[in-house]
Amino acid sequence: MDKTDAETMARNLIQEAYNKMKEARPAEALEKLVQALRTDYRHQEALYALNCLNWWLERIKDMDSTGDVGPYNRGNFLLSWWKSYYGFLDIVGNTFDRCQYAVKRFVYGLALQNFSEVFEDGNMRHDPDLLGQIGRCYKGIGSYEQALTYLKQAANVKQEDAAIMAVLADVYALLGETKAAKALFREAFFIDPQAIDLRNLESELILELVRRVADMGHSGAELREWIPVYGALFGVFTVKRELKLTELGRLRQQIFDLENKMRGMPGDENVLTPALLNKYFRLMDYYEWNNRDHALIDEIKLKIKIIEPVIFDRYMS
Repeated sequence: MDKTDAETMARNLIQEAYNKMKEARPAEALEKLVQALRTDYRHQEALYALNCLNWWLERIKDMDSTGDVGPYNRGNFLLSWWKSYYGFLDIVGNTFDRCQYAVKRFVYGLALQNFSEVFEDGNMRHDPDLLGQIGRCYKGIGSYEQALTYLKQAANVKQEDAAIMAVLADVYALLGETKAAKALFREAFFIDPQAIDLRNLESELILELVRRVADMGHSGAELREWIPVYGALFGVFTVKRELKLTELGRLRQQIFDLENKMRGMPGDENVLTPALLNKYFRLMDYYEWNNRDHALIDEIKLKIKIIEPVIFDRYMS
């Protein structure tokens, strides 16, 4: 077999392996990858895919060895490992997109099987955590309409859950419902930026904003805090709603607490500054919505100018 034929056969076997992963048949996928390496033992994609699949299979094996953990816990374990898997990818590289797509379909599909078993049992049919996990799984396998159904039910119960809200916003964006996506992303990043898993967001609406903020040198916790600030400045978080009086009171308390932290915790400005700016922007929105005294708005603008002049200049421009 010449080099060209070996390459063609290896690529075909790799694609067959990916198809088996999507069908949640990992043992068969593993065999296809081994066959691909027998055809071309140095094939980089086959080696890469084998490493990725084995990473998951080792953890599933460890989970199975602990005994019957139950379908609900099993599904939760599978989804909880994504953060560690992304750490693994940071080391080996995220080189082959079609491999990651197949892995994603495999893991979310397997988790969905477990959560669906619990849902069909009936006892947890209205549990918002279960509904949220099912919604995440449907999103993970690309079934966005079904994801929307479950995530909306979960979000209706857990109205202050930034993580669920962000996933729901992402699904709306993927379905082309831009207005709903912008409104929900704005709410999620206002409630708790740190609760949002950026690496599991897929829509270009939010990913472009994340890239632009990251390109400014922000990362980690501070990146999440700066996203809503620049989301407002770049015209992404533009769909707004009026705050309720209870929310207004909570917002003012949050601003008071953050201002005190800024004075008493030097060195934490990288996270506290954008968090405070986010709250200032929200309070200004409230004043403008209700046609309040411009002196109140001018007071907030002055505070922004003092703590972050560059942001003030961008806002005023």
